[in-house]
Amino acid sequence: MSDFPVNGLGEFSLPIRVYIEDTDAGGIVYYVNYLKYIERARTEFMRSLGMDRAAIFNDELMFVVSDVSISYHRPALLDDDLEATAALTGVGGASLKLKQCVRRGSDLVVEAAVSLACVSPETLAPRRIPKAMLATLRAAHDPQNGLGE
Repeated sequence: MSDFPVNGLGEFSLPIRVYIEDTDAGGIVYYVNYLKYIERARTEFMRSLGMDRAAIFNDELMFVVSDVSISYHRPALLDDDLEATAALTGVGGASLKLKQCVRRGSDLVVEAAVSLACVSPETLAPRRIPKAMLATLRAAHDPQNGLGE
């Protein structure tokens, strides 16, 4: 498992700049773009654990979002420097749960709870996460391993 950029809260952290294409006519980030931001953070988090696209979308398995709950706390604006985060909150035999946030400095902009299901690409039926991958995910979730501190 490789080291990943961790903010002071023990979360994987990805810097994001707000561009004009992210905003509405008033220069406020369009609400659906926060889902893109947290998707990027989640993807880079998985990559930091050695699970690139080929590892998590292949002939044997893929991860799909099965549930997302998002709360919008304050708007982000054109040219803001944001931080999108990802932290595992649960690892099951065929599923993952994450807390994800978007912050501007110390201000919480958006927070989300995201559930992922591991499925077969052919049938889209749930399937167990392979043992080695599961061990890596459980280690990343365990605060005793130093990643969550």
